[in-house]
Amino acid sequence: MKVQSSKTLRRKALQALRPPDQVPLSEWIERHMTIPGEVSGTPGKVRLWSFQRGIADAISDPEIERVTVRKPVRVGYSTLLTGMILSYAINEPSPILMVLPTEDDCRDYVVSDLEPIADATKATKGKLSAGADANGRSTLTHRRFPGGFLKVKAARSPRNLRRHNARILAIDEEDGFDPLDEGDPITLSINRTLSFADRKIVRGSTPKGGAGSSIIAAYEESDRRVFRIGCPHCGHRFQPLWGNLKWPDGRPEDAELECPGCLKWISERLKAQLVEEGDWFATRPEVKGHAGFHLNILVALLPNARWGMLAKEWIAAQGDPEKLRPFIETYLAERWEEGGDLLDHEALYADRAPIGLGGHDEDGVVLSCPEDVLLLTCGVDVQGDRLEATIMGFAPPDEDDPVQMERIDVLAHHVIWGSPHDGVTWNELDELLATTWPHPLGGRIKIERTAVDSGDGNTTDPVYAYCWSKPNDRVMAIKGMGGTRPAIKASQDKIARKEVAGRGRMWIVGSDTCKAVLRDRVQKTPGSLRFSASLPPNWFEQFVSERPVWKRRGGRLLRVFEPLREHVPVEALDCSAYAYAARRVITHISTEGRRLALSETKKPRERTRWKGYGG
Repeated sequence: MKVQSSKTLRRKALQALRPPDQVPLSEWIERHMTIPGEVSGTPGKVRLWSFQRGIADAISDPEIERVTVRKPVRVGYSTLLTGMILSYAINEPSPILMVLPTEDDCRDYVVSDLEPIADATKATKGKLSAGADANGRSTLTHRRFPGGFLKVKAARSPRNLRRHNARILAIDEEDGFDPLDEGDPITLSINRTLSFADRKIVRGSTPKGGAGSSIIAAYEESDRRVFRIGCPHCGHRFQPLWGNLKWPDGRPEDAELECPGCLKWISERLKAQLVEEGDWFATRPEVKGHAGFHLNILVALLPNARWGMLAKEWIAAQGDPEKLRPFIETYLAERWEEGGDLLDHEALYADRAPIGLGGHDEDGVVLSCPEDVLLLTCGVDVQGDRLEATIMGFAPPDEDDPVQMERIDVLAHHVIWGSPHDGVTWNELDELLATTWPHPLGGRIKIERTAVDSGDGNTTDPVYAYCWSKPNDRVMAIKGMGGTRPAIKASQDKIARKEVAGRGRMWIVGSDTCKAVLRDRVQKTPGSLRFSASLPPNWFEQFVSERPVWKRRGGRLLRVFEPLREHVPVEALDCSAYAYAARRVITHISTEGRRLALSETKKPRERTRWKGYGG
């Protein structure tokens, strides 16, 4: 056994005490960080794109307290956050708090990103594992390491944001945060860093919520950096914007970038070189300590972000707000501009179409289901003395027309008088939902999904009892909620009520989201939402009885729908929103299969009792 001299031992001891070299975060990531195959399709040592290096180095710059990233998808922001966390854990151990929209997001990030990358990276292997803490205090979303800790928390609970002080704060997808009764979750999170003079606040998100986007507001307060590339023809440096992308008529796959200086087109084969030689330019250099970065998808180097592919998606999104809005927000990181505030109910009534589910209009025209409608859904609003139900039909787009969108037809509205606590009332709804109507293809069409509102605390139990007695979630108990949220989302677990036999699932409907989709259809794509001639004038008055306004709730600016006047009925609009949400549950439709099924002649099952609108 070789005996080391005291001089050697002293040298090694001093080396162990020496603090790590202070290197820019981009250099540390590329030197140490490894991505495993389970996380990325291109595993191995991380090689950052040039625009990522600029963001990473701003994070590690001691002169910069705040970093704001207004970003599209597919640019590796989550990878940068993981690199930041690992670097601080090793080089500057500190209390670190990461805030994501939901608990599921937190668990998914730790399990699918943080843990695999930390274990694959030699410098951090075992440092953030669940068993790293000798006292057993580490948990899935709380990891301790010598000199600090990492807590990954959801923005949905004030308690999550109130109990933890942190020097390093990382926020991801903040425009997806729900407001809290105790204030804005972003402000509550930032307040947890007040104890540290050398704090670091890193925020990033794709913009959502139109004028209520907090990431755009934060970027506007920063030094507003934009990523520039240089024209290979004239040398002019510019930020690639969507308006710079050009393509020959009818050939979007050949899209190229037009230089705003010399107007010459730049081939995509030069894209990697242009991005590698790109730079960040601060448009407000007078702002110190707050670096803001604005990216769009045009500089992403992934195969599914090719300019020709993006041009095709842009063409396919035209005239369809449901496709155009996510393109503008998640690809271009721009604000979605809302339409006008008011709808004209008289104009909508005058523009009714000769469609329906039976009967005649005032001119004697038979109101039959359109031949291209292959799916029916129903939305039911529950009142103290009645149920109101709107039936919607959906016609798939023409597969040969990439611009066309799925059309929505409001085909009928029914009112069932009676108390929701009376079984007879629900029996009448059963009759309506079991009804089949003649289809022009020769068969009969039926309602496939129904959403029933359970939000009224006085009628919740009978709604649960009715919906939970139906198989396969074909009749869903829903609760409408405002704010920026999905059109419909199932609760994670089935719930139980002792007043109701059995257990069932609650579905959360993003009421404002659904209403915004319907409004955008009317305002921005005429003809994509049609109304049956069977609907009376007061149905249209109710359909336009609310308008979107911007409200600050829980400290956040949100687009919400409010009545134009007090005590105005809104059942037509609510039912329509619920019927649209019910459509979103059905994710896979075989157009040919449905046409074939609707061509089959089956024994009719007509309703024996029903009442039209108003009784």
